Amino acid sequence: MKLLKLSRRAMLAAGAATALALSPLLAQAQTPEDVLIVGQIAEPKALDPAAVTAVNDFRILMNVYDGLVRYKDGTLEVEPSLANSWDISEDGTVYTFSLRDDVTFHDGSAFNADAVKFNFDRMLDENHPYHNTGPFPLSFFFSAVENVEVVNDLTVRFTLNAPYAPFLSNLAYPTGLIVSPAAVEQHGAEFGRNPSGTGAFKFAEWRSNEAVVIEANADYWDGAPELQAVVFRPITDANTRTAEMLAGGIDLMVEVPPVALSEFQGDTYTIHEQAGPHVWFLILNAKEGPFADVRVRQAANYAINKEAIVNDVLEGTAAVAAGPTPPAFAWAYNESLEPYPYDPDKARELLAEAGAEGAELTFYVTEGGSGMLDPVAMGTAIQADLQSVGLTVNIETYEWNTFLGEVNPGLEGKADMAEMAWMTNDPDTLPFLALRTASWPDQGGFNSGYYSNPKVDELLEAARAATDQTERARLYQEMQVIVQEDAPWVFVANWKQNAVTSDRVENFSLQPSFFLLLDDVVKN
Repeated sequence: MKLLKLSRRAMLAAGAATALALSPLLAQAQTPEDVLIVGQIAEPKALDPAAVTAVNDFRILMNVYDGLVRYKDGTLEVEPSLANSWDISEDGTVYTFSLRDDVTFHDGSAFNADAVKFNFDRMLDENHPYHNTGPFPLSFFFSAVENVEVVNDLTVRFTLNAPYAPFLSNLAYPTGLIVSPAAVEQHGAEFGRNPSGTGAFKFAEWRSNEAVVIEANADYWDGAPELQAVVFRPITDANTRTAEMLAGGIDLMVEVPPVALSEFQGDTYTIHEQAGPHVWFLILNAKEGPFADVRVRQAANYAINKEAIVNDVLEGTAAVAAGPTPPAFAWAYNESLEPYPYDPDKARELLAEAGAEGAELTFYVTEGGSGMLDPVAMGTAIQADLQSVGLTVNIETYEWNTFLGEVNPGLEGKADMAEMAWMTNDPDTLPFLALRTASWPDQGGFNSGYYSNPKVDELLEAARAATDQTERARLYQEMQVIVQEDAPWVFVANWKQNAVTSDRVENFSLQPSFFLLLDDVVKN
């Protein structure tokens, strides 16, 4: 790709930042005012919004692409984006969108109803000529879509097979971002390395394990961004990321380790915090091994001192989780649930009843990843707690994308437990994708521990079809009670996300969606 002058300046900035380990005092002089350097937690897997699942990747994608709708600033409420407006049929199964007429993709091709249809057919229709550019791991978000119809150039109609309450919210999620059909046709399976959207920034370059660079889209339909470019640097080690921030090598650091927050006091930095729908949990292999017995799963929940993890490892930046639904979804959260208390004696009693004393467990831990907090320290603390009740725990540690490659296909034949964290947009998302029987990995879902309860399946199916929020809330709250009792996971923590910016950065704020929106950010 031919880069503009702005991109080359961004390249220089990335190079200067990379050199900081040798010459930290040069960073501020060599970093352009209008180029923002972001310290990411991992290398992105791809830049195709239909093909990725991690918030780490979404933080880049939300600046390159738009969806038909988006979340209103500071909320999870839906507002227009590429669609000016929409109508919903009385039975809740037909959504008709009126599209903006002043938008083109970064590659110069037209945004229109045909482009919208292409995007969803590519993801949902196995016979589509570009379906092989997947996989599409979150196509579950749109499993209710029966047909996408081009009414005219600027009108598109979605027909659902049943009422589906989370539909608009899912359209605002990165899986609903609209990509350029022309770019997919040109690059095929390599589109994820050659992205083209309609967003505030255009893709410039991806240097593996070094930097992803995006540059300002001067013709952005919602107003050109203030920055000329953004450089996303993957810095997987949290201590290194902290050191880079302190040395001036990055301007914005996401997921600051709790123990490092005290390093960023004073006028030189701003610490940002934002509550959101986050759950940090342990997936337990309910199909085979010790955790196939519900008593052993419950024992693990009693054995782990989650209060100590929250207070000592996470420095009070999270709260103990009671179940699978984050309290940030206030309307759907079951406030009557109490977290499993720390009770090692109860854990030993349950292990004895199950005949699982001294059982040996394989525990997958990641070095770092989306919403994973301090995963190595947390994994070590969890290992110690489980061993204190008589279990033998062997930790296997993986880089984030490798970790996902091990966990997402399922734990069968490999591990007994694995760390996991989800940030979600709707109370339907996490349980529907990770707790239903129909979401076992061999069926394309994320139920990597193979949990199955027909009543939970029934409640989740009913909740997503209910158009009355009060009824949806009742169904989700009943589901939470059953899941907590069945203990397919160890429910550990709900995190308050954080980030730190240098004093050169203005107009930045965190979003409850956990995305980074950078079009209004200024760097001086």
